[in-house]
Parts: sequence; C-alpha cells; structure tokens
Amino acid sequence: MNDLAASTDYFVSVLGFKKDFSLDGWEFLSFGRFRLMLGECPDDLPASETNSHSFFAHVLVDDANSLYSRFKSNGATFSADIEDKPWGLREFCVATPDGHRIVFAQEL
Repeated sequence: MNDLAASTDYFVSVLGFKKDFSLDGWEFLSFGRFRLMLGECPDDLPASETNSHSFFAHVLVDDANSLYSRFKSNGATFSADIEDKPWGLREFCVATPDGHRIVFAQEL
C-alpha cells in the first residue's frame, strides 16, 4: 500500500473489515473468516498502474446483494457491478485506494 493509513481506513470504514492488530508498517484485518495483511510500501508502483490481473482476492459471502448495497451506501469504488456470472456466482468487484481488486461472490 502506498498510504497504509488511507488504505486501512477504506477497508475498515467503507468495506467493514475489522482491524485485528498493527505492527510497524503492517495492518492485520479480517472480514469474517477472510484475513488480510496490508503492508506499507510508499515507493512501490500502485496496483492501479500495473494493469495486472494478479492484484485481487476472491471472497465467498452468504448474501452478495446486501453486501453490495452496504458497500455502495458507504461510498465504495466498484470496478464491476453486481451480476450473475455463467460460472455459477453472483459477484461484484471492489477497487481499493491503491487499485487492488477484490471480488465478493455468492454461489447461486
């Protein structure tokens, strides 16, 4: 993360992650059983500038519609709106401040 404080705030305030603990230059977050480590790398190229599909996570959830609505009302940035996919998932994609992409999906 180029700005660890801003990224942490987005994950906690907008996406509803829980802040588990902090270490120098690191934040450990959780979203139910999904765990995430955010590390500060202020001089690295932001993920949004790499055009790489390797910068994402895929999180299975119980109620994608409610989560999408909650994220939207909290001001989340979406890189894909919610829709049913031919691979049997209802999913949407959230963009983080650094440009990482996280897909939240529910099995149909």
